[in-house]
This record gives sequence, C-alpha cells and structure tokens, in this order.
Amino acid sequence: MTSNGVLQIALYFLAVLAIAKPMGAYMARVFAGERTFAHPLLRPLEKGLYRLVGVTEDTEQRWTAYAGSLLSFSFFSFLFVYLLQRMQAALPLNPQKLSSATPDLAFNTAVSFTTNTNWQAYAGETTMSYLVQMSALTVQNFASAAAGVAIAIALIRGLARQQEKTIGNFWVDLTRAVVYLFLPLSLAGALFFCSQGVIQTFSGYTTATTVEGKEQVIAQGPVASQEAIKMVGTNGGGFFNANSAHPFENPTPLTNFVQMLMIFLIPAGLTYTFGRMVGDQRQGWALFAAMSILFLAGVFVIYAAEQSGNPNLTRLGLAAADGNWEGKETRFGIATTSLFAAITTAASCGAVIGMHDSFTPLGGLATLFNMQSGEVIFGGAGAGLYGMLLFAILAVFIAGLMVGRTPEYLGKKIEGKEVKMAMLALIATSAAILLFTGASSVVSFSKDSYWNAGYGPATGNLNNAGPHGFAEVLYAYSSAAGNNGSAFAGLSANTPWYNLTLGVAMLVGRFLIIIPMLAVAGSLAGKKRLAVTTGTLPTHGPLFVGLLVGTVIIIGALTFFPALSLSPVVEHFLMQQGGRF
Repeated sequence: MTSNGVLQIALYFLAVLAIAKPMGAYMARVFAGERTFAHPLLRPLEKGLYRLVGVTEDTEQRWTAYAGSLLSFSFFSFLFVYLLQRMQAALPLNPQKLSSATPDLAFNTAVSFTTNTNWQAYAGETTMSYLVQMSALTVQNFASAAAGVAIAIALIRGLARQQEKTIGNFWVDLTRAVVYLFLPLSLAGALFFCSQGVIQTFSGYTTATTVEGKEQVIAQGPVASQEAIKMVGTNGGGFFNANSAHPFENPTPLTNFVQMLMIFLIPAGLTYTFGRMVGDQRQGWALFAAMSILFLAGVFVIYAAEQSGNPNLTRLGLAAADGNWEGKETRFGIATTSLFAAITTAASCGAVIGMHDSFTPLGGLATLFNMQSGEVIFGGAGAGLYGMLLFAILAVFIAGLMVGRTPEYLGKKIEGKEVKMAMLALIATSAAILLFTGASSVVSFSKDSYWNAGYGPATGNLNNAGPHGFAEVLYAYSSAAGNNGSAFAGLSANTPWYNLTLGVAMLVGRFLIIIPMLAVAGSLAGKKRLAVTTGTLPTHGPLFVGLLVGTVIIIGALTFFPALSLSPVVEHFLMQQGGRF
C-alpha cells in the first residue's frame, strides 16, 4: 500500500464522519414532523401529496398495517415496472427502437428495482428505452430507497416508545423520505454532475466514424438524473453497462469522490438519527463505530490484496510494478478503485468503477463477505441500520446467555419473539444464497432448454472454471439476497434460470428481513422501558462495539466459511502455487 492511497481512504472516511451528524440531525427532525429549513419550500408539496392519495398525516399504524402498506406499495411498484418493460417497443421516448424485454428479464428487473437491489442482467444502453429508464427504473430508485428509510425509522420508533401499539404511518414516512431527502439531494446531485460533464439528453445515439474508417455508435441519454439518485439512494443500477466506470456517468476524480460520499450519506447519517430519536446519542455513535471498524477492515484487505498484485504475472514479468491493474479504471487507480469496491459492497449500492471479477482472490473475498454480512456495514438507505439493529439484538442476547441474565437493549427486554424474528431474517437470506448457489452448481439442462437456452447446464454460463467459476455464482446470489446488485461479471445471467432464481433471492433478501424487523418493532413498542441497574449491559461503549463487531463476523464466518473456502480462499492458495482459472 502507498501513503497516497492510505491518505485518500483517510480523507474519505473523515468526510463521512463530518457529514453524519448534520445529516442525521436533519433526518431526525424530518421524521419527527418538526420544522426544518426546507419546510417553506417542500411542506406544500408534502401536504399536496397527502391530499392527492388520501392519507391522514396524524393517523398511525400497528406493525401489521405498516407491513401491509409496504407490501401493497411494493407489489404495485413491481407491476408497473414489469408492464412498462413488456410494452417498451410500443411506447414513446425510444429513439433506438429497442424491443420489449422478455418475460423473465422483465420479472428480474422489476423485482430488482423494487427491492432496491438494481441487479442488471442486461446492458442498459442496448436494452432499456429512455422512457423505461426514467419512468420505471429511476422512479423506483426513489421509491425503494424511501421505503428502506421508512422501515428503519419505524424500527427506531419501536425502540424509543413505551407501551404503545403503533410505530408510525408508512405512507407518511415514505412521503417524507422522498420529499425532504431524495428529491432535493438528487436535484442538487444531478445539477452538479451536469456541471462536471455527465450527460443529460433526449437525443438519439450518435454515430461517429473512427480513424480506421469504421462506424461507432455512441450511446447517450438522460444519465445525470439517474446517476444522482442511483448513488444517494444506494441503488447502483447504471444507465450504461460499464456503470460508474463509464466517463459519461463519472467523468472526473471529483465526481467519483462525490459519488462515493453520496453512497454513505444517508446510511451514516441514520446512525446519528437513531441516537437522537432514542434519546441517547451515544447509542448512535456505537453503531457508527461498529460499522466503521468493519468498513475500514474491508477497505484495507481489498487495497492490500490489489496492491500486491498477481504472483503468476510477476513470475512471467508481465505484472505492473505497483499491483493488479486488471479491471481497474486507470483514471482513478488501485487505491480509489479498492475504496469504491469496499463502499459499494458494504452499502448495498452495487455501482462499480472496477470489475470485481478481475480482483485478486482476497480482494474478491472481502467484497463477498461485505455482502454476506447482511449489508450492515453502513448498508443501504435504511437497510443498513435495521440490519445492524438485528445484529445488536443478537449481540445482547448472546451476552445475556453468557452472564445468565435476561438480555436488554435500550431498556427493552429482548425475549423469545424478538430473537426468533432476528434468526428468521438471518436464516432466510443465508438459505437463499447457499441453496441457489448449490443448485446452480449442479443443475443440468439440455442445450436447447428454455431454462438456460444455449448454455446447457447452469455452469455453462460461467466465464471461468474451478474455484473462480464457483465464486461467480456465489457472488451473484450473495449480491441478490443482499440487495446489492454488483456482480462478478463473468456470469452470463440473462437466462430464465438465473433471472427467476435471482429474482426470488432478491425478494427473500428484502422482505424476509423487513417483515420480521417490523414485527420486532411492534413488539418492542408495546414494552415498558426498564430502569438501568448495575447488572445492565451498557450498549454504548467499546465493550458493546466489540461484541457487535464480533457477532457480525462470527455469524457471517460460521454461515459462509465452507462456501468461501471452496472459492476465493482455495483460489488464493492455488494462485500462490501458479494455478490459473
């Protein structure tokens, strides 16, 4: 590692630390219904939306009604995105005359953007029209991110309230997240990106003649407006197949730094919001500290591995003197690409400036583990906080078992129901990753089968053999169930088998965490807060931070170590001995 690279990482982390408090304080006021500096401009829009959809602002919901509202909103969002893709060829704003998406691809994409995953089994510039990019995908970037924030706020209320039956109103929380967070941040971000050279146009693609006299089609479109919400909503789905490595999406080091900052803006701020809303700011900083330790560990593992390079190339005299440059964007370098990879896999964003498939085995291992940890290392918009609170519940439960005392968190007893719900969420997502990975490693089809036409067995879609090929499949399902969306791009996933199974993994990874956590919120809201005694485990100090970090690592390692041993771990040792895949 170089001093310049370490300095870049340190400056980024300090910037995240600096924005966490003001962003978190603002969000706490927004979701408490208090006046903010944005109210004179945005409050009329908020009230107008309530009148339009018939929502009574002061009416709250039990957790079951809150969950029902979320599910109904998500279902109709999915239906809208699916139908637009299926009718794309007949709709306007399609200057390239792109055909409609196939049923399985439309299903996969609709699920992907509804669940805030933004996995793309297609190249955006050759598959989706301007209308679908804007009206379906970009709109869902707002809606799915706002839904995640709403769930986090509902869970915070469950912890903060005493002997109450309600946890807020989903429609109000959703509206406030869109109006006060994502709209102004995305507008400011889009204008900034336009000023830096990110394109925004409705013109058709441009055909240019190269110096060799050949024709080249240059794709373009309404990119800046999608780029801003893609980052601030931790969505990650790019207009172009190359995502943020494309100069039309990310033209300069400044835009790259701002994009990285936007990814962590809301997840980091929500830790401060948590502390403010539960009445003890130390609790929020404890979660921030645990997330930061896990994040920085991942960054430096990736950076060290990529800076060390590939010994096979070094032996042949083909490697650059300063590390593994394969798959790296030369405008940004190894350090920044490693940092971006850690951010995007920790935050369930999925945007990329380097191809993770070309990382060294240990670099790929760190990105995999970031996702398999439950996307709680800052995580997605809202999803990172409620995921980390899930682990906090398990951490105090484990501590209670060790000392023989009923576990408590923020003065609330953690009993059988809360632990069962937390374990349901963990088991469901882990099972989706491991079962689908195992099935895709052995399932076989005929060459002309509908399920995997042209590829035969599911392993026929892989670009690599051996442990790296297995890692491509494991990464795909980890990304889907973790609602991340990035990929080891060596896997050709646009077939019915992968489109449908990855879609199911996305649904499990989203809703079988959200629904149990809402049940926890409802249960905790009805409990009385207990007085602090000498036997109460403090949940705001270094001891609890260490316990929380250990819980995340141990559960992740116990669950996924066998699979990781068969992929990046064994690949690393084979690479040291000269093995290639």
